[in-house]
Amino acid sequence: MTKIYIYCLFDTMNNFAGAYSSLKAVHRDALRLSNRGHSNVYMVYENTAAKPNLTDLRNIFKGKCNIEVKYRTDNTSIRIYKTKLVE
Repeated sequence: MTKIYIYCLFDTMNNFAGAYSSLKAVHRDALRLSNRGHSNVYMVYENTAAKPNLTDLRNIFKGKCNIEVKYRTDNTSIRIYKTKLVE
């Protein structure tokens, strides 16, 4: 049985923006989608906000499944959802 982890990206209106197998790619696209405007981007997980970086995102997702992290600004709220496919 093969476990495949995927990262789903959703935009501000909860529209599906893409599915990724690479954490680096989903982080890049989440920053691109959320970085519209003049405010800073923050990564929000369990009511804790921090500046988004790939290392912290990897550590949040490490060993967990069906978990969500948001990238927030004044205007946008981008969601990254980690889940797994079981073959």
